[in-house]
Amino acid sequence: MSRDILNFIEGAYVRNASGKTFAKRTPIDNALIGTVFEAGKPEVDAAVGAAKAALKGPWGKLSVVERVKLLDEVAVEINRRFDDFLQAEIADTGKPSHLASHVDIPRGAANFQIFADTIKNMSTEAFEMRTPDGKTALSYGVRVPRGVIAVVCPWNLPLLLMTWKVGPALACGNTVVVKPSEETPSTATLLGEVMNKVGVPAGVYNVVHGFGPDSAGAFLTAHPDVDGITFTGETRTGTAIMQAAAIGIRPVSLELGGKNAAVVFADCDLQVAVDTVTRSCFENAGQVCLGTERVYVQRPIFETFVAALKQKAEAMRPGRPSDPDTKIGPLISKEHQDKVLSYYRKAREEGATVVTGGGVPTMPDDLKDGCWVQPTIWTGLPETAAVVTEEVFGPCCHISPFDSEDEVLEKVNRNRYGLATSIYTQDISRANRLARQIEVGLCWINSWFLRDLRTPFGGSKQSGIGREGGVHSFEFYTELRNVMLKY
Repeated sequence: MSRDILNFIEGAYVRNASGKTFAKRTPIDNALIGTVFEAGKPEVDAAVGAAKAALKGPWGKLSVVERVKLLDEVAVEINRRFDDFLQAEIADTGKPSHLASHVDIPRGAANFQIFADTIKNMSTEAFEMRTPDGKTALSYGVRVPRGVIAVVCPWNLPLLLMTWKVGPALACGNTVVVKPSEETPSTATLLGEVMNKVGVPAGVYNVVHGFGPDSAGAFLTAHPDVDGITFTGETRTGTAIMQAAAIGIRPVSLELGGKNAAVVFADCDLQVAVDTVTRSCFENAGQVCLGTERVYVQRPIFETFVAALKQKAEAMRPGRPSDPDTKIGPLISKEHQDKVLSYYRKAREEGATVVTGGGVPTMPDDLKDGCWVQPTIWTGLPETAAVVTEEVFGPCCHISPFDSEDEVLEKVNRNRYGLATSIYTQDISRANRLARQIEVGLCWINSWFLRDLRTPFGGSKQSGIGREGGVHSFEFYTELRNVMLKY
């Protein structure tokens, strides 16, 4: 059943002045699930104005302890309404319910709790010195909220990645205007009900819906009363946001594209490597910023590894999210399906050996209009091929053999992105040596997607600017002020 998806501004759900709407369809079967009211400049102005005013209102007067209590209550209420958030996330994304229920929704709640806990223990430096006139000077640091934060969100992990930014922003005393992806408007909107229920003051959390250019995204990131912009998404959009932020010299935190590699040495635990690379290549239909699209396997086990990964890929059954046998969901939209399939065609044109997949699976009549693609494996391409150098963001990978450590290091680092990598070996000295040399923000050894939320998260090269996680998030969401006291 279709529903209206409204903007959330100053604690109330509002439509828009223009009357412009757009359809939200589920990628499962292309059915209409919502009519989204697109925010224009008047709605963005109202949201930013409400956020700015809230900084001077009751929210700005709360102590850290009082803010933390509210954020803990937000987490509790998300978990109380777990099924509502789960169904909203599944309808928007089509991902299997076992994935969303074990990752997206629990992490969405945990992101408020972890930053509430972290802010309570945040410290700053203090230095004491003698002055030339024989007195004492004490310098100490204080962290103050940056102000109004624009939170521009991706569609692949909508609740998780939105709260990953909203959690620390609010913990630090900021206010936010969230622009969710037009593909996944539901959970950000639903979170407004949670904010009202637990008593977060009006204007602290706002949501505006729309697109990028000439829509809510552009209006928000260009707004002069926005004090900082945080964004997760593709590098091209990140470039546009940096250009907008340059006017007014406003800080940005950007987690952008990736073309992540897995490096599998012959001495690895083969079963662990195959199982983990299966997840990193195909989980969430490959729509994970940290996912693996390049796999390098040492030559003695190359054929064995390719055969084993092929078997795993072919066992990934597509289907409805609620079906316990479903192993892979659809892509997010018809537009993204067309993009991924264009790379599948390009791989064949460039001479790839298609180990498995390469097209659209045969689906039952009630699902045939969904955004499905097959998990796909290629071999045989040079390092210059499009699917080896460009981010596809689908369930696919290219597998290449290598002989030496130096050879594979050069191949992994050749790419313009630098988000994540994973290494599979029993030689811990080698693993640590490579981890220091691979040009990425995150490196896993014999694992993938294992996260301690206290640790830094972010990319290098064209994969982003800045780090999030634990105390590292507070570097962006606060201004560090120095106070000098002479006595």
